[in-house]
Amino acid sequence: MMRDRLTANRTAKQTDWNTVNWRQANRNVRRLRQRIFRATQAGDWDKVQSLQRLMLRSYSNTLLSVRRVTQTNQGRKTPGVDKLVVKTPAARSQLVDALMRYQPWRASPTRRVYIPKANGTQRPLGIPTILDRCLQARVKNALEPCWEAQFEGSSYGFRPGRGCHDAIVKIYELARPNKRKKWVVDADIKGAFDTIDHQFLLETIGPCPGKELIKQWLRAGYIDGNVFHPTTAGTPQGGVISPLLANIALHGLEAALGVKHRKSGEIRSSRAVVRYADDFVVFCESKADAERVQTQILPAWLQTRGLTLSAEKTRVVHLTEGFDFLGFNIRHYKTPNRTRTGYKLHIKPSKQTVGQIRQKLREQWQRLRGTNIIAVLAWLNPIIRGEAHYYRIADAAKTFHGLDNWMFQREVRYVRHTHPQKSWTWQRRRYWGQLHRERADHWVFGDKQTGGYLLKFSWFPIKRHVLVNGTASPDDPRLADYWAQREARQAHTLPARTKQLAQKQGGVCALCSMSLFNGEEIQVHHKQPRSAGGTDAASNCTLVHLYCQQQIHSGKGTPRTARGELLLL
Repeated sequence: MMRDRLTANRTAKQTDWNTVNWRQANRNVRRLRQRIFRATQAGDWDKVQSLQRLMLRSYSNTLLSVRRVTQTNQGRKTPGVDKLVVKTPAARSQLVDALMRYQPWRASPTRRVYIPKANGTQRPLGIPTILDRCLQARVKNALEPCWEAQFEGSSYGFRPGRGCHDAIVKIYELARPNKRKKWVVDADIKGAFDTIDHQFLLETIGPCPGKELIKQWLRAGYIDGNVFHPTTAGTPQGGVISPLLANIALHGLEAALGVKHRKSGEIRSSRAVVRYADDFVVFCESKADAERVQTQILPAWLQTRGLTLSAEKTRVVHLTEGFDFLGFNIRHYKTPNRTRTGYKLHIKPSKQTVGQIRQKLREQWQRLRGTNIIAVLAWLNPIIRGEAHYYRIADAAKTFHGLDNWMFQREVRYVRHTHPQKSWTWQRRRYWGQLHRERADHWVFGDKQTGGYLLKFSWFPIKRHVLVNGTASPDDPRLADYWAQREARQAHTLPARTKQLAQKQGGVCALCSMSLFNGEEIQVHHKQPRSAGGTDAASNCTLVHLYCQQQIHSGKGTPRTARGELLLL
């Protein structure tokens, strides 16, 4: 439930979460973002600020912000210092109404929590209150499209329409053996999110509506073990707006390195850079130039932002030595008499990554000891599918086969622990067989009674990712068709049954018209309920978000097909 101070003086018209027209709300916010983007490109800053003020007052923006914070974001169930979470439609309605009339004079401090990192250390997170998170989401929708019109094409982290795969494919283009930039500065910024200079960041943002709120969030401090600590630098990891602020602070890296492009977008300078948030690599044509970038250019550029390079993790390497980036290893291998250059580029999952995948699966296998096979499949299949989809864009076939062999040993351990008195012949007949009808594989692990089976990594063929074009942004209205095609292409990450439905719908929810891949759980909705004789045929099914399905079943939401006609329920 919300605080009493947020429920007092309620307006006559109250929000009913179950009757929200999400299609209209999404359309309103998208149009406003596009108008801000266009005004920024035109250099009409008075119009930009006017539209940003309109976005901050927008009821549709408030609705989408509350939906994102309380239903989509991974930390939606994590409370801030006020120990409040919002889980019900009634509470969300109440929060929307409160945000539309509440004037926050002071931001609350964040709650400090720690999560383990891959290297064994802990990463500090600052969790704002639900109210502050929603306000941050509102401000982000006003600020982000303005900066999307200015950001460099080499930036891929925490930006709409871009991701890790785009960064890896860009590296592939730069690191091919027939290219000249073979020396790499593998850079690591020391505590980037924790040390960004507030004054520099605020000056970079410049005059804009919501700037005073941003200043409050930066200086709100945090509570760790019931002790308040002030913050004089950094953006708290865990805030909705923090990734955008970090991207703003790190904007301009290409200009500092002297990276230049032709009109076609091709790089025509002796250096190139690929950045994913605070992780980046710089490609150079000589070792001397790479060392100059490491020792002179980058330190001077970062110093103005209150940042420094990590001396232990930043290094200059040749592509024949290789380097790790976003879980992949990029390296040139000698191939005499096989290629014109004598080398071949391989991008594959790094050794550290493979170890982390095994550890994640090992922990699940140990936790699932004593449970039935159905629970094993329910917990392990999403992990296998997620890891396979992430790494399948690279040369991962050998890695996948190795993981399958390792998984077989874990399967055997599970069966022997579950049935210690049974013979191997009995165990094999009980748990292994040709359960996947489309594959001639008699060693598929699963439940023969239900037909469920455990996925194999090797069943996911290598599928190359298509790099996003230059500085293209979803906020550019001229590229609507381009982004619709990229949205529909994400359907390949879904199971076979839902893949075709997602492609038919263009990758958007049938009720709210937002992306099916916005982080919310996806549900198969039956146009004619099965209780009324409906079937599982594709013609009777459509994909919606979990909360959209709840709205439909409440009788207050009507889905549409990809073409826009009403579905008969």
